[in-house]
Amino acid sequence: MKEGAWSEAWTRLAAGRVARIAFLIMLALILLALLGPAFSPHASATLDWQSVATAPGGSSRHWLGTDRLGRDLFVRTLEGARVSLAVAAVASVVSISIGLGYGAVAGYVGGHTDRLMMRFIEILSGLPLIFFVIFVTVLFGRNEVLLFLSIGAVGWLTLARIVRGQTLSVRRREFIEAAIVSGASGARIIVRHVLPNVASPAIVYATLAIPQIILLESFLSFLGLGIQEPQASLGTLIAEGAGELQSAPWMLLVPGTFLTLLLLSLNLVGDGLRDAFDVGERG
Repeated sequence: MKEGAWSEAWTRLAAGRVARIAFLIMLALILLALLGPAFSPHASATLDWQSVATAPGGSSRHWLGTDRLGRDLFVRTLEGARVSLAVAAVASVVSISIGLGYGAVAGYVGGHTDRLMMRFIEILSGLPLIFFVIFVTVLFGRNEVLLFLSIGAVGWLTLARIVRGQTLSVRRREFIEAAIVSGASGARIIVRHVLPNVASPAIVYATLAIPQIILLESFLSFLGLGIQEPQASLGTLIAEGAGELQSAPWMLLVPGTFLTLLLLSLNLVGDGLRDAFDVGERG
């Protein structure tokens, strides 16, 4: 994708009102998660026995209330969001790295190699990959790094298909033929010419995959297979709040609202990026 096309795509994205508002909300939520706890007098593990299960507004010391142990929900939610965002970031890097490389190689090499690589993806796509993550977690224990990598390792299949299709199109362009004639190696052509021209689908995929990864991590944490105490993610906080829904509904509403806003803004930004790049490529 040429530099001018990238510039046009970003300009088109910024011109969209919905995508622009969603981006600002997403940025505000991320900054709040990263910086918010520093402005609170409470730590996530601090127990305030005088304010146990306090509703939002019920205490001047705790803006969004506390849980059953008197821990501040504002700080707990933001630190849980940090963990969920970290999982999403690492898993996205893993899945994008595998998907870009795999799809580019399959599309560029073509022939029998391409068919074999695509059959492998079709086989993996037919498997319930979430059970692979659960299996790895149970087999090797609840290791956070392993959780990050295993989630990322099952999220690259769709991107590999997209990149492979884009690579097949790029492979027929004149500058690729010129690079081949000049004697450039296949690896050099893929790195220098193919990957820069198929990067836009990867960017769009990342913004659309991050919400799915956060939901997957939240689901695993809800099942007790993800992040464990004393740390917390949005999933563990929601699981804890679900058990207190009748007596302390704010324990579910506070992290649930944050997660909903984060996922909605990420999805809207992803949709805006997809539309911007699609129009740019058609033009």
